[in-house]
Amino acid sequence: MLEIRDSVAVITGGCSGIGKTLAMYWIRHRGKVILADVDSQGLLKMENDISKLGGEVFTATCDVTKEEDNSRLAQLAIDRFGEINLIATCAGITKDGMMLDTDINTGKIIKKMSLDQFKSVLDVNLMGTFLTVRECAERMINLGCKGLICLISSIGSMGTAGQINYSSTKAAVAVMPKVITAEFFRRKIAHKIRCVAIAPGYVATPMTETMNPKALGKVLEQVPIGRLIQPDEIASFVAEAYRNEALAGEVFYVSGGLRLGSKG
Repeated sequence: MLEIRDSVAVITGGCSGIGKTLAMYWIRHRGKVILADVDSQGLLKMENDISKLGGEVFTATCDVTKEEDNSRLAQLAIDRFGEINLIATCAGITKDGMMLDTDINTGKIIKKMSLDQFKSVLDVNLMGTFLTVRECAERMINLGCKGLICLISSIGSMGTAGQINYSSTKAAVAVMPKVITAEFFRRKIAHKIRCVAIAPGYVATPMTETMNPKALGKVLEQVPIGRLIQPDEIASFVAEAYRNEALAGEVFYVSGGLRLGSKG
């Protein structure tokens, strides 16, 4: 079993939602954090809040779609703390919309998802995840660090209407733990650096706050536990995945039973 105390977590998307909650969880359990986000003002606030708790944190303004930003982020962790033990790729965006939208009266196409609407989500959620993992894992391997790569997939990976961009990225992220674990197994390092993905259901974050209340209500009707998942519930699961070295190469759904359907 690994211990969080004194371990170093690199967390992207760290100013809100799951990333923010995970950072505070790590600090409360005496871990160290390198926090990344595109929101520089949000990072300053997070750094101040964590410092008040007596935690060790360094922040980096980072656009995960850029190679150089990810390289600087990974190197910052090494320069400041000497190692990386957890990579948590929490940066992500949504730009929902139907691939093809029809007129309610004529049935003809009146709107289609733009290339930018599709590609921008892929760039952040998929390419950004790849770049962060590649740069941080390179340093972990070269320095002999032990720990976990924890990717954030989603229940959306099952396929949700209006999210062809988002669902595609999360489905792709869901296969990464098997690929990375297989590659590391071949290189005889899978016992040192594990990879898993957490696939949350609908979590009480700023992202779900933008949902249409009526649509969200219909979703919750299909959640057996009858509510949104709390960010702390995701953070605690990430922590358990870090501690438990038997967890590797898998996707773990934390959805309140959503994929089963409450009428089962």
